[in-house]
Amino acid sequence: MTTKICKVCIAEGITTRRVADYPGPRCHTHWRAEKKRRSLVRHGQHVEADFGIPARVYWALYEHQGGRCFVCRKSTGAARRLAVDHDHRCGAGHPPENGCPRCCRALICGPCNQMIGWLDVEALKRAIEVLEDPPAQKFLRTLNELP
Repeated sequence: MTTKICKVCIAEGITTRRVADYPGPRCHTHWRAEKKRRSLVRHGQHVEADFGIPARVYWALYEHQGGRCFVCRKSTGAARRLAVDHDHRCGAGHPPENGCPRCCRALICGPCNQMIGWLDVEALKRAIEVLEDPPAQKFLRTLNELP
């Protein structure tokens, strides 16, 4: 197999020999950068097509939220970008799976998005009650089963 020098290294004037030893004109470092660039472009196109939000607005909202899922504040979207949570009942004349800037609620991670999709407001309030004032503890106290 013949080795070739990375075309981006040559254009950038990098003198160390990063060999492009696989099919393609870039070294591993520049191929990773190109894949990331392409991924960002595709994500921006997806967000704009499905929610009418330009990529720059998505990233501004991301920064506004502190770079984390609005619900759990744990996920940063590093492994998988945060989803645009939107109200499926917006009524702006688009399909429910798509959205518009008026439908947009927050950027959230996949698990939080599924939780919100499965549970209604009353169920989420009950979940908060379980965390703040566990009903089982109250019941067990009435039975004198707790020390």
